[in-house]
Amino acid sequence: MAETFDVLHDGSIPAAANDIHELPPTVHGRLDVAQPENANPARPYRVLLTCDYFEPGFRAGGPIRSVAQLLDIVSPAIEVTMVTRDRDLGSTEPYPGLSGRWVARGRARICYLDPRRPRQWYAMLKALRSTSFDLLYVNSLWARSSILSILAARFRVIRVERILIAPRGELAASALGVRSRKKNLFLRVWRPMLGRLVVHWHATSPHEAQRIRSVFPEARIETRRNEVSLPPEPFPPCENDGPPRLVFIGRISPLKNLSTVIEALTLTTRPVVFDVYGPLEDASYWAECQRLAQRLPASVTLTYRGELAPQAVRSTFARYDVFVFPTKGENFGHVIAESLSASCPVICSDQTPWSPVLRAGGGIVLADATAATLADQINQFARHTPKERLEVRRAAGQAYRSWRAEAAGPNILDRIRLTVEKR
Repeated sequence: MAETFDVLHDGSIPAAANDIHELPPTVHGRLDVAQPENANPARPYRVLLTCDYFEPGFRAGGPIRSVAQLLDIVSPAIEVTMVTRDRDLGSTEPYPGLSGRWVARGRARICYLDPRRPRQWYAMLKALRSTSFDLLYVNSLWARSSILSILAARFRVIRVERILIAPRGELAASALGVRSRKKNLFLRVWRPMLGRLVVHWHATSPHEAQRIRSVFPEARIETRRNEVSLPPEPFPPCENDGPPRLVFIGRISPLKNLSTVIEALTLTTRPVVFDVYGPLEDASYWAECQRLAQRLPASVTLTYRGELAPQAVRSTFARYDVFVFPTKGENFGHVIAESLSASCPVICSDQTPWSPVLRAGGGIVLADATAATLADQINQFARHTPKERLEVRRAAGQAYRSWRAEAAGPNILDRIRLTVEKR
C-alpha cells in the first residue's frame, strides 16, 4: 500500500492539554475551604454530579462535552456541585494547578480530586456533608465514582434525596458482553442496593430506555437526548477534488470498531484516502489494526494523525467527504452530531440513535456492519464524482439543520426538578 499508518503524533498527552477548553473565570480554593451557602432567599435545587473525566480533559469523548454543556445551560433554579478526577483518561499527570482544588464554572462548583490521596477525599467529603442535596447525578453505572457516591448516599455519609443514573451506553448488549461475568455478578449485588433508594435513570434515546428496562424492569426512566453546544447551521460544504477522503475520529478501542473499517478497505477496488484521529486507548487493539493495515492495497492511502483537540473536530470533519463509523454501540454519539454539523455524511452502524437522521439524508445506516457490507458502501461512494459527493454533503448538512431545529425541552436536571415539584 502507499502509506501504512504514518504516525504523525506519538499519542501522548499534548503539553497544552489544559488549554483544550478554556474554562470561564475560575475561583480556586483548597478542598478544606468552606464554601458559602447560596444567599438567595429561595432555596435552589441542589445537585451533586459525578463524572470520572471532565474539561480540560478530552480523551473520554462525548460525555465530557455533554456534561460541560449541561452545566452551561442549567437554569438558575439549580445549583450544581461536581466531583471529577484531576487528570484525563489514561494520564498519570494531573491538570496543572487543579488537583485538590474547587473551581467555579458559572453557577457550578467543580472539585478536581486525586483519587489516590486520602486527604483530598477527606476534605471533599467534609465539604459535601455540610449540604443536603436534592439529587445525586452519576454519569456511569460501573465507574468507581458512581459506586462510591451511591454507597455514600445509601449509608448517609452524604445527604441525598434521590439519585439519577446515566449509564452512557453501558447497558447496551455490546457493552454488557465485555467482561460479562464480572458485570453480571455486580448487577446481582447492585440491583437490591438500588432498590432501597429513590433512583431515576437518564436514557438519551428510546433505544437506551429499552435497554435499561431490560436490565432494571422497574426503572423510572427519563428520556432526554444529550446536550450539544453546536450551532444551528452546518458548515457549508466544499468540493474535494481527487479520490474520496474518508475519516475516522474516535477512541481507538474495540467498541468504536476501527478494525472493521480497515478490513473493509482491504476489499475496496477504488482509490481512497483514509485518515484516522483519536487516542490510542487500547494498545493490543491498535496492534491488531496495524496488522490489518499491512494487507491494504496500494490504492488506499491510510494515515494515523494522532489525537485531535475538541475545538478542532468540526473543522477537521469539514475537510472530508464521509465519516466511516461502524461503532458497536453509542448511547448518543456526539461525534456523529459534530460530523453532520460540518456537512460530512456518516456511514454508520444501526447501533446509535442517529439512524432516522442518517436515513433522512445524513448518510448511510448499516444493518449488517460487516467488513464486506461496509466495503460495498465505500466502493459505491467512491464511484461518485466530486460534484456528486458535494451534493451528498449538502444533504448531510440539511439533515443536521432539521435535527438541530427540533425542540428537546428542558435539560435533564430541570426535567427531574420539575417532575418532583409537580408531585
